[in-house]
Amino acid sequence: MEWSAISATKAYLDTLELCGERKRRYDSRRISELGSNEFISALAAGMKAKLIVEVTSGVSPSTVALAAAARHTGGKLVCIVPEPVLADSKQVIKETGLIDMVEFKTGDPSELLSHYEKIDFSLVDCKNGEFTRVLKLLDVNPSRSVVVANNLAGDAKGLGGHVRGMKDKVAVRSRKHPIGKGMEITLIGKFSDTERRDQGGGHYHVPATRHNAARKTGRSSKWVFKVDEESGEEHIYRMLK
Repeated sequence: MEWSAISATKAYLDTLELCGERKRRYDSRRISELGSNEFISALAAGMKAKLIVEVTSGVSPSTVALAAAARHTGGKLVCIVPEPVLADSKQVIKETGLIDMVEFKTGDPSELLSHYEKIDFSLVDCKNGEFTRVLKLLDVNPSRSVVVANNLAGDAKGLGGHVRGMKDKVAVRSRKHPIGKGMEITLIGKFSDTERRDQGGGHYHVPATRHNAARKTGRSSKWVFKVDEESGEEHIYRMLK
């Protein structure tokens, strides 16, 4: 499966706009590290993920990001949430215009996940104390898939490069904090040399010095998106305003 620069770019820009609008309309204390939503959206869309699964305590910008990716891949997002937040979750997604991309499920994730096989892209909100068990229950696509453990606290680990039931010949690589804090991304299966090099899910180069400077000084920043016409690589830079 080849990387789609066009899908990644469109999903990135969609998420940038949709999450920005949500941030302006609501108190955004639940917004994760700046840029992480755009990152996972571009990653899911770029790898052409068809079956995307999110296990979360409630709809967040990451849900919007994955729904935006599904729109550009022709896939769907299965969002597993607790019953009490279902109505509010549907309303949030409806306001983004992405409701047709999302299939909401309620109940015990341990039981629901058994219905989904060969998941291309999954994201688990690790605020729940049972996230380790949930991560291990994911039936991932062995040929090419990504597992994102989000909102990890402190030194907590997600899959850590270990996927139960996977054959030894399948490559599994994990990297913590590919962008911001509290996120671990695990790549499973065959990825290009460039993607293996970056281990963040593709052709994304975020200069750590600029990233840290924006966080420490509190100054606003913007993202600059560039495509290398010869190699086709996409480069995203965070620039202080």
